[in-house]
Amino acid sequence: MSSPSNRSIPDLVSDAFAQLAKLVGNEFDLARAELADKASQVGRAAALIGAGAIILMPALVLLLFAAAAALIQSGFSQSVSYLITGVGAALVSAALIATGLNRLSGDALTPSVTLDQVQRDKVAVKEMVR
Repeated sequence: MSSPSNRSIPDLVSDAFAQLAKLVGNEFDLARAELADKASQVGRAAALIGAGAIILMPALVLLLFAAAAALIQSGFSQSVSYLITGVGAALVSAALIATGLNRLSGDALTPSVTLDQVQRDKVAVKEMVR
C-alpha cells in the first residue's frame, strides 16, 4: 500500500466511497437496533394498557357496588350514589389509558440516537468533501 502522501486521487476517492458505504451500513444497523427497541417499548405499553383494563374491570365492578352501597347507607339516593362511583371509575380508567398513550407518543418512539448520529455523519461527510 502507498503512503498517504503518495496516494492517487482515484485511490482517495475509492477509499472515501468505501468509508461512506460503511458509514451508511452502520447507520442502518443503528436505526434497525433503535427501532427494535422502540417496537418493544410499544409492546410493553400495549401490555400495560391491556393488563390494566383486564384486571381493573372485575375489581371496579365490586368496588363500585361497595362504594355505591356505602353512599346509599350514608343517605344519598341510589342514582346519585351510582353516578359518583361511575365518575370515580371513569377517572381511574382515564389515568391508566393516558399513561399508556403517553408511552406511545411520537416523541417517545422517535429514533433520536439514530437521527443525532446521522446529523453528525452528515457534518463529517461535508468536512471530508471540502
